[in-house]
Amino acid sequence: MIINAENLVLGRMATFAAKSALLGETVDVVNCEKAIIIGDPQRVLEKYQQAIKRGIPLKGPYFPRTSDRFVRRVIRGMLPHKQDKGKIAFKRVKCYRGMPKQFEGKAKTIEGARTKMTKSINVGKLCGLLGGKR
Repeated sequence: MIINAENLVLGRMATFAAKSALLGETVDVVNCEKAIIIGDPQRVLEKYQQAIKRGIPLKGPYFPRTSDRFVRRVIRGMLPHKQDKGKIAFKRVKCYRGMPKQFEGKAKTIEGARTKMTKSINVGKLCGLLGGKR
């Protein structure tokens, strides 16, 4: 299954991807930098800055700052990643920045994950503000 994350709510898309991975499907998420997080952009940024500061640099928890790894970690949060079935399902999830040539024309969108909220920030912009690559 190939999911185009462009203009999709990150949490809703992540639950759909996690359920599909638990059912045994290989999940490829493209355009990760264009997924949307709903909420006041300043509050969302503060929340993730606190999560990054919470850890110890050499011990963790490590928090990704690139958009593809950021989305993959959100999907991991929807899986039982400490159990064997969650570890196996997490290996089936791949995330990409942009649209790779092998997936052009094959990607689907999830209609239940779209929104018309005005207060939101996309993952690429958030990762750029956190100090990572977009």
